[in-house]
Amino acid sequence: MAEIVLENVHKSFDKTIAVRDVTLRVAAGEFVTLLGPSGCGKTTCLRMVAGFVEPTSGRIIMAGRDVTSVPPHRRNTGMVFQSYALFPHKTVSENVAFGMKVRGVGRSEMAERTREALQLVHLEELAERYPSQLSGGQKQRVALARAVVFKPEVLLLDEPLGALDLKLREELQVEIKRVQSTLGMTTLFVTHDQGEALGMSDRVAVMRGGEIVQIDTPQALYERPNSQYVANFIGRTNLIEVTMRSFDERGNYEVESCDELATRFKVSAKQDTTFQLGSRCLLAVRPEHFSIGTDNTNSIRAKVTDVTYRGSAWSVNLHGPRGELLTLLLHSGQATPRSGDTIFLGWAAENCFLINRD
Repeated sequence: MAEIVLENVHKSFDKTIAVRDVTLRVAAGEFVTLLGPSGCGKTTCLRMVAGFVEPTSGRIIMAGRDVTSVPPHRRNTGMVFQSYALFPHKTVSENVAFGMKVRGVGRSEMAERTREALQLVHLEELAERYPSQLSGGQKQRVALARAVVFKPEVLLLDEPLGALDLKLREELQVEIKRVQSTLGMTTLFVTHDQGEALGMSDRVAVMRGGEIVQIDTPQALYERPNSQYVANFIGRTNLIEVTMRSFDERGNYEVESCDELATRFKVSAKQDTTFQLGSRCLLAVRPEHFSIGTDNTNSIRAKVTDVTYRGSAWSVNLHGPRGELLTLLLHSGQATPRSGDTIFLGWAAENCFLINRD
């Protein structure tokens, strides 16, 4: 296991800034995900750690060694790509053994470690097949086995599940996390999929415009995002523009909606950001924290625009008092409103939070 440290890493391609002064520390054995939309710099960060791209400035330290200018083959890292990158003319076992062959590992040791790696990903019975005879999920398992077979200090994964369907993605999420936990490898994972990031990671670094805008545990990111951008990127968030009216030292706030109704709401969860009296901010409520009725601390009137069945839940879209789009999640079996209905949405004071407007 090796700690990964990025110190003020910056990368420009001509006049385009891909990564802007990123500082990140991944502890030994930790699983950290870089999450963000296309073009945010997450893959460039990963490729710099792998050694495929050299930073314009800054340092990359791995296991206490400065590897900023060290070529990829001299870094003890294993990498899994979205495209599998398997050799079509080699068998599964030959693909897995390739990296060890390049490193000069002896034949008997190579055979034993290949067998162990294929056992780890449950593919030992397919050792003599060729990639063309495998499913997408099996190909990605081979790629994972190849990345870990020589016991690298660091495992790097670049959107490895992006080419798979939903069921396979979910299966491989479990598989990757199991392998990582079994081997205890320090892991840096890149994805644009929020579900993957929240379900697999010890911590998630949300990126925007080449910068890390927030890094925290999945639960903290979901429950206490530090900005409108993070709140909207990590799941769905209902946002109501409000004005700060009062607060106390215990983290209790009272805010007022910025519409002609001037509805008062209470927030009783500690905020990471300090808000001044009279300042405008956003009251955020997750869809699952809404309920129908006025029996909670807070409530607003909203009009249903459409209702969609999602299998385990109903997704109800509504327009709030200022026309803002709101979403309510109801478990299957609960009574659901119909399109055109006007209802009250209620929520508890501890089930909402305040964030600054972007």
